[in-house]
Amino acid sequence: MRILRAAHLGMCFGVRDAIALALEHADAGPLTILGDLVHNPTVLSALEAKGITVAQDVTRVATPTVMVTAHGTSDRTLARTRALGLTVVEATCPLVRVAHRAVAALARDGYHVVIVGQRDHVEVRGLTGDLDCFDVVLEDKDVLALEERPRFGIAAQTTQSVEKVRRIVQLIRHRFPQSEVRFFDTVCKPTKERQSAAIEMAAQADVVIVVGGRSSNNTRELVKTCARYCARVYHVETDAEVQAEWLEGVTVVGLTAGTSTPDEVIDRVEARIHQCEASRTATCAP
Repeated sequence: MRILRAAHLGMCFGVRDAIALALEHADAGPLTILGDLVHNPTVLSALEAKGITVAQDVTRVATPTVMVTAHGTSDRTLARTRALGLTVVEATCPLVRVAHRAVAALARDGYHVVIVGQRDHVEVRGLTGDLDCFDVVLEDKDVLALEERPRFGIAAQTTQSVEKVRRIVQLIRHRFPQSEVRFFDTVCKPTKERQSAAIEMAAQADVVIVVGGRSSNNTRELVKTCARYCARVYHVETDAEVQAEWLEGVTVVGLTAGTSTPDEVIDRVEARIHQCEASRTATCAP
């Protein structure tokens, strides 16, 4: 049996930098993160072990310093946070900042903003938080619910599948042929690289294992992408979830991981695959 790692997988620079920044400030004094810094339980447990707390709302922050997550937030939320007398540390990914600038430009130029993404995702809330009027779409049916506008300005949650985003843009153009449609491709480069590498890997694999948090959008998108090219795809958060029966009769196991998955978690999953292969049909040791 051969394990085929995707050419691009695992933690991106934005996540690495956000984690390093959180640890640096935690060493300097008490720190609260406004929401989950990243959508990965292993990372969140490590931050908690350093004494870092998490608050889902700024009114519940009990430390003098609060950190904005890698997903970013709106200027309105930042202003409200600073008005409470809190020191704000921004861990916003630079590529999310690019998306914020694109959305602001569309709104400033008079376009009705449409975000392709998950309505309740923290990044999407940040992208739309300074807008008074906007729409969020994710599926074809969402496009059917849009009202006609003279000008549509479209951007995307950075971790969406670029294929899906482009399909949604085309659907909007087709549904509103009289409207001007302007599209900013804000899907980030690490997401695109991992999606492309996952396709190449999955097309060669008998089974694919995708490693990442269950609440991680880019990881779930990797699962969906791999499932189009490989009939057997499994999503795991840790090595303990890998099952020996998944590998029966398998020649090539594909391995990829979301952008918030640490290298050591990926390595442990790969080691578990080898362990399961060694035991063949036996159940994996706990």
